[in-house]
Amino acid sequence: MSLTHPVAGPGSAGSELKVRILDRTARVAVIGVGYVGLPLAVEKAKVGFTVVGIDENPNRVHSLNAGISYIGDVKGEELSSLVTGKKLRATSDFQVLGSTDVAIICVPTPLTINRDPDVSFIANVTDKIALYLHPGQLVVLESTTYPGTTEEVILPRLEATGLKVGREFFLAHSPERVDPGNKRYTTKNTSKVVGGVTPACLDMAVTFYQQTIVDVVPVSSARVAEMVKVFENTYRAVNIALVNEVALLCDRMGINVWEMLDAAFTKPFGIQPFYPGPGVGGHCIPIDPFYLTWKAREYDFSTRFIELAGEINLRMPYFVVEKIARALGEHGKPVRGAQILVLGVAYKKDVADERESPALKVMELLAKEGAAVRYYDPLVPQVKPHGFVKAPLSSVPLTGDLLAASDAVVIATDHSCFDYREIVRCARLVVDTRNATKFVAEGREKIALL
Repeated sequence: MSLTHPVAGPGSAGSELKVRILDRTARVAVIGVGYVGLPLAVEKAKVGFTVVGIDENPNRVHSLNAGISYIGDVKGEELSSLVTGKKLRATSDFQVLGSTDVAIICVPTPLTINRDPDVSFIANVTDKIALYLHPGQLVVLESTTYPGTTEEVILPRLEATGLKVGREFFLAHSPERVDPGNKRYTTKNTSKVVGGVTPACLDMAVTFYQQTIVDVVPVSSARVAEMVKVFENTYRAVNIALVNEVALLCDRMGINVWEMLDAAFTKPFGIQPFYPGPGVGGHCIPIDPFYLTWKAREYDFSTRFIELAGEINLRMPYFVVEKIARALGEHGKPVRGAQILVLGVAYKKDVADERESPALKVMELLAKEGAAVRYYDPLVPQVKPHGFVKAPLSSVPLTGDLLAASDAVVIATDHSCFDYREIVRCARLVVDTRNATKFVAEGREKIALL
């Protein structure tokens, strides 16, 4: 695809913006400085752009301005250096958009209670951008969403200002590809897909991202870029659902699913490793496929395969509770009244993030069955009130006495910091949903695998 489309004539706002991007004097606003926005803001500031993070969370604003990182993938010393050097700051005041050249939207896109897309954060932020939109400004949506959001939700609000897209302002979608905790692939070296509303918008957005990203991948439209992200996460959701369903079948057949998978994945071609677990969690896999199924209905299209995968993954916490009940029963103990300790409530290994974590659903179901449930997670010291958590729930100190006093210890998240040999040694019963005890030799009779 050619990236030589003319942005505008000499002396135009577009030409001036491109010059500022290329010499990195452009002023950048990142709206939403969470797990996506903060690493992005840091990368832009590191190469010379002056960046302001806009966030309505006062704690984030305060921490960023103090040079204190609250995101695991951002080094504190790096953030502090950028803040001290006046290349990065934060505010809750959207008026700064009036003096910025680039505005990047990194806000949440959750689901409603009925699993329909909630793009209200995007719409609200766009309305605020529109108040300060000016000629020569680039707006990019990075939030994951359904194909069509950029053109159907953002574009009309911005063009209502009277400015013309592709000539006076530029609009694109470039989906975030953040993998929290991944030490190999970061914001800088993860390929960046970019789709513009017009060829000039694409040219401007590609130029901007090329300043900090190793490999920028242009596509023909914002809709294609939006589809790329939801497909990527749907691909993972479907394959996880497949291996989860196989785990359910192996349980019924008396086959160790972990042994079977280890053998299957020795094949050097034609197969990619995916592993079962207590469910899916995080900001992407439990949510993004439902964005696609929702949009598909607009075209009278039923995404049966995707919806089935969602059903299987949603079923897994229930299966885990069944497994716990079975294991307790073999020890002559009912679930009701049982003392159960859950190890790990983060949705992913070695990540301090419990969003959509299946561990929380497992805890909820156990509590409904009458069990006394506690948890230990050094990365998530407290779970905020939501769902069955009516008040803040705190991690308990992990001791040998606590392990020994628990009727069942459930490994829900396989953090590297856990001493699995000691856990098995002290516990009466361990229900391992992640095969974290794979290399524990002694006490295997105490272990019930998923």
